[in-house]
Amino acid sequence: MKELLVFIKKEFKHVFRDPRTLLIMFGLPVAQIVLFGFALTSEVKNIDILIADNSKDMISTQITDKIKASRYFIIQEKNIGGTDIDRAFKRGGVQSVLIFPANFSNDLSHEGKAQVQIIADGTDPNTAKTIVNYLTAIIGAYQQEKFPTASLRYQILTEPRMLYNEEDNGSMNFIPGVMALILMLVCTALTSVSIVKEKELGTMEILLVSPFKPVMVLVSKAVPYFILSLINFTLILLLSVFLLHIDIKGSILLLYMESALFILTCLSLGLMISNATNAQQTALLISMMGMMLPTIIFTGFIFPLENMPWVLRTISNIVPSKWYFLIIKSVMLKGLGLQYVWKETLILMVMTAVLLTIAIKKFKIRLQ
Repeated sequence: MKELLVFIKKEFKHVFRDPRTLLIMFGLPVAQIVLFGFALTSEVKNIDILIADNSKDMISTQITDKIKASRYFIIQEKNIGGTDIDRAFKRGGVQSVLIFPANFSNDLSHEGKAQVQIIADGTDPNTAKTIVNYLTAIIGAYQQEKFPTASLRYQILTEPRMLYNEEDNGSMNFIPGVMALILMLVCTALTSVSIVKEKELGTMEILLVSPFKPVMVLVSKAVPYFILSLINFTLILLLSVFLLHIDIKGSILLLYMESALFILTCLSLGLMISNATNAQQTALLISMMGMMLPTIIFTGFIFPLENMPWVLRTISNIVPSKWYFLIIKSVMLKGLGLQYVWKETLILMVMTAVLLTIAIKKFKIRLQ
């Protein structure tokens, strides 16, 4: 143990003497959590919408005021024709157009129904559907408020409720995935260059001829990054709570235990990459670029896995961040305990054991 502590102390000194390592370890997570937390959201805001009110009556004005009062739209009011609408979309000045016909109020008063036209830019289908849903909901709420029994004698009214996120905080959809992305990239990248760096500097010979078991070399490389990653996770939690206003509903202790397990998984993957490569650039390329796309695509926090073909859903099962994302979402946002995430935890434990075994087997105790 004395020799192990000496080697761990040496690795800590290497980390704190390298500004690039410290920047990746602490600077990158802060930048990512802030950028992703504020920029990456499923909400669509500040929508440029053009309202063509050809009726200019009390009802169309009240609906326009309702749209203005919402936090989603930036309104331009003009009387334009079909050619002007097409030109406005081509210029990119608007994302949607709401058209009130000239006889809107008259049709509503005499016939009991009236039509409005919503035109949205379909080059981004998801945004277009969201805009249509927003406008439909605003108009439907106005109709229910002013004419609660106008069309049907019996009505079925829906009362939506956002379970686990009643305040509709958009950051809650992405913070667990961003945490998985940060820990995966940072832990894997830093550990992947640890062994390769010794090879390039020519100090691996000193480590191998020292009175120290080769396996302990791997342990001494991983321990500093494990401790610093836990500190990193604490920093991410603090930013999530105080900057992004995320409530932690589950057990803090369980969160740390699961995160420690995921960090071990990432460190094992990084050690395996480090033992299989001979250049720092290669190790960084594999760990950063090679792991970023699978983490973003197959974790499920941006692209729903349910929408993917079964082949891709099967591939997603070998991505560790997918299981950590499910754990964090269940514990942090839903407040669930270990009895609800034991399967995901067991999968991460198996992955850690397999990756660590491969890393040890790949570690060469003789230089070629």
